[in-house]
Amino acid sequence: MFERFSFTEKQINQYYKSALRDFLIASKSEIPEVTFRFCYDALIKLSITICAKNNLRVRARAGHHIELIEKLSEFLKNKEIIIVANEMRMKRNKDLYGEGVLISDVDAKDYIKWAKNIFYEGDEYVSKKGRRLDI
Repeated sequence: MFERFSFTEKQINQYYKSALRDFLIASKSEIPEVTFRFCYDALIKLSITICAKNNLRVRARAGHHIELIEKLSEFLKNKEIIIVANEMRMKRNKDLYGEGVLISDVDAKDYIKWAKNIFYEGDEYVSKKGRRLDI
């Protein structure tokens, strides 16, 4: 699912900026479904960023989101990521391919709060500065 690849710092920074942009959209939206969808996409992009930091490029195939979530959990040493992000992935898939899923305001806010902490961990990992993001 992954292949070795040497990314430049510029590429890694672009991936990270894209992840942060999606998280900002998620954070500012008042529409729960938009919040949820952009929050999930931001987590996947954070996973891609951290994999790139480790010279890994994911191949887009069936199940690659699962693999990205597992790598994010592994690199950040946080097993909760697998549980919550996979829950999000399944809701997204049910909404996209199934009968649809309604995301409540409470759920959307809970996902944002949780993902914000993951982004703090990700920022420490990517920047090695241990700073707190203003997100």
